[in-house]
Parts: sequence; C-alpha cells; structure tokens
Amino acid sequence: MMLSVEKMIKHTEISNRELRTKIRKTEICLGGNKKLKIYGRLDCFSGKQMKKENRVFFASVQEAQQEHYRPCGHCLKDDYKNWKNGFI
Repeated sequence: MMLSVEKMIKHTEISNRELRTKIRKTEICLGGNKKLKIYGRLDCFSGKQMKKENRVFFASVQEAQQEHYRPCGHCLKDDYKNWKNGFI
C-alpha cells in the first residue's frame, strides 16, 4: 500500500484553472512565501500581495511545518504567537 505524499506546489508551476480546482477540492488549503518561509490562509491580505514567483501552496499545516515554514503573523495570530514563544 502506497501513502500519498503531500508536496508543496509552486504558483509558477500550476495553471490558474488547476489551482482553482485544487482549492475547491481542498487539495490546497494554505499559501506560503518561499523566500520568507511563512505560511498562511489563502485569503490573507499579506499573502495576496506577494509576487507569484515567491508563492507556494500547501495541503495542510503539517506539510508547511515539515518544510520549515512558520505561521503568518497577520492571519494566524495565535499560531504565530505560539511559534514565536517556542510552542510549535
């Protein structure tokens, strides 16, 4: 039995149509900034401002954390505080 491996998706490597489909199917739940190593909600104002070449997508918080990304201080305030205080 093979387990599916979650993989970070780069925005430059996915079409807008495929991206919308994956979001609707909840295969993509979070966005991230690959330069700053930050992840957050897809509707985050800060995330919407980043350049497409810096944007990546994740299926889960666990996947983002496995890639050593930290929570966004704007849209995930509680998670960010926990991360900053060393609880994550």
